[in-house]
Amino acid sequence: MEQNETRMGNGNVNAPDANKPKPLRKLKRVGAEKPAAHPPADASAQSGEYRGKHLADPKEEYPGIHSSDSVRIESEAEYRGQYQSQQRSRLVYKNHKNNAAAQPVMRHGAHEYPAPVTDTGETVIAGIPSRGTWRDRLVKIGAVTLSILLIGAMILNMPIFVNRNDQRSVSLVYLVKHWQPIAKEGQLEKTEKQLNVSADVTENYDDGLDLPQLIEGQYTVLLLGFDEDRFNTDVMWVLEFDIGHGELNILQIPRDCCLPDFTSAVTGKINSVYSMGDQSIATPIQRVVNAVEQNFGIPVDAYVTTGCDDIVKIIDLIGGIPIHLDNEIIYEADKIIPEGDIVLTGEQAEWFIRFRHEWLEGDIGRMMNQRRFMAAAMNKLLSIVKDEGRIKLYGYLKKIFDNEWVYTDLTLDDMSKVANFASTLSTDSVTVNMVPGESATYYASDGEEYEVYSVHAQATVDILNEHFRPYQEKMTLSDTAIQELVTYYEYTGYDDTSANLEDLEHATEPARNPDMKPWWKE
Repeated sequence: MEQNETRMGNGNVNAPDANKPKPLRKLKRVGAEKPAAHPPADASAQSGEYRGKHLADPKEEYPGIHSSDSVRIESEAEYRGQYQSQQRSRLVYKNHKNNAAAQPVMRHGAHEYPAPVTDTGETVIAGIPSRGTWRDRLVKIGAVTLSILLIGAMILNMPIFVNRNDQRSVSLVYLVKHWQPIAKEGQLEKTEKQLNVSADVTENYDDGLDLPQLIEGQYTVLLLGFDEDRFNTDVMWVLEFDIGHGELNILQIPRDCCLPDFTSAVTGKINSVYSMGDQSIATPIQRVVNAVEQNFGIPVDAYVTTGCDDIVKIIDLIGGIPIHLDNEIIYEADKIIPEGDIVLTGEQAEWFIRFRHEWLEGDIGRMMNQRRFMAAAMNKLLSIVKDEGRIKLYGYLKKIFDNEWVYTDLTLDDMSKVANFASTLSTDSVTVNMVPGESATYYASDGEEYEVYSVHAQATVDILNEHFRPYQEKMTLSDTAIQELVTYYEYTGYDDTSANLEDLEHATEPARNPDMKPWWKE
């Protein structure tokens, strides 16, 4: 190739050496030329002979990246020749003795140009940003972590599961929040109920508390306390949380209420409905709920059941219930609660709630005494929130939940919401009422006579309309299944027993029957 030939002498092609093979021109390393401003150190460097990858003098030791004037540190890629078809841009740092900062440039073949940088000041090598500072790495790690969390949140909230209760497509988050691991009594039926919601309540009404409610504005829980055998429900309270008005209304149902149409027990008492109610209804708890709704017109959203032993554990968990007793209570000979200001332990609380032996009014006296316990328990709840905080309250609820000291179809999330609402109430916004009625004799089908509690229908309807149906139309006698045993009342003292917890906090104990005093106290 003519362009690669080297002419000798005076350029005459007919010279004697013209026919000799001409040597190939020596290849130069790309970029081996020194800048004009910095001539080579000696004449040998001008000959173009390759004398090492970095050194001006092969006898000299490599001086380092900053010790020589105008030193270039190139990529470790091997030399591929001047005319290699594919040449790669390489980052070169140029430094001078009078300039402490390295000057990043890019080399492509024999050409140099300033290295591009990103908006954050990072040098780009072959289109890839160089490694940044530790702050940059933290930002990248944070961005990746956030992306993973967002993707996870999207997956958790995707409606990819089927809710077995209503067959709706729901997310995993929904299932966890509405999980009911201790709904051992079963699920309540929530369909085909005649709610008769008041026309004053609009469809857009929202009480602000996200609960699975039958009627917006209120949430009603049926609380049942079992005897030792878990056969009869000796404690029956309906707790209606009036969220719209910031109130709590409690209805005490005497265990001896005679409702013969709802139980096969010969006594006809409501406390037997759980075990001896309509056997065509699969779950015992639903039998009780039906009896409450059909007789007292209060739609029930959820239930809570507990036994004697469980009450002991719950009271001990929260540190006892402070209360004042006018006189000592002797539950049994070796089970005595002293008088004065005391803190009831779990065991003492059980004795206090169940005690009835000395009360002049028997079971009604026990119910009146239970009101005092309600007031003391409410004050304890408020003190937990004030002194220990709501987080502590939720911790107590979780332990109760985890240990299954109650059975309930409330989820832990629902229980926390209800407890949080209750903790905002004052004692004067909690009202307690007992079903109106009087003692009566029930002539049973077995030919025996039983002492029961006969409900006063009209007085009951009046109390229900005033306190327990704030978002429903007024009910009438035709709307209730109450069966009166007596129509000519001999006693009406229980027709209006309404009281708030503030009054009950300072109430005295019920009247005692002197004839029932223990013999050793005579």
